[in-house]
Parts: sequence; structure tokens; C-alpha cells
Amino acid sequence: MIMVAAEPKVDPSSRYSIKQTCELLGVHRNTLRAYTKGHFIKCGFWKRNYRPYYLGSEITKFWRMRA
Repeated sequence: MIMVAAEPKVDPSSRYSIKQTCELLGVHRNTLRAYTKGHFIKCGFWKRNYRPYYLGSEITKFWRMRA
């Protein structure tokens, strides 16, 4: 897997969409989905539309684990 070399600059308490998370990590959305299903990165769900989001703290934690 190829990810971005530099640690993503994110606000730990902000919520990021799938598209934003993929851009920050440098991975394809299917790859992100696989890592979510494999419990390598956690996501939450918006109440209004039940779409997934990723907290900045989870993005950073995942990047450090994979770097």
C-alpha cells in the first residue's frame, strides 16, 4: 500500500468524509473501506444520513500505525 509520506494535518476532533480521508491518506476509497471493515480504522456515522465519517484523531492514529 502506498500512503502519503507526511503525516496528515488534521484537527483531531473534526469529522472528515470518505473523500477527504482518502485524499489525506493517499488511498483509494475501496482500500479505505477494506481497512474499515478490517477494524484498522474506525468510523462514525452521521445521524441525518447515516454516511460514515472519520475523526481526525483516527486518521492520525491509522497513519502512524501504517507508516
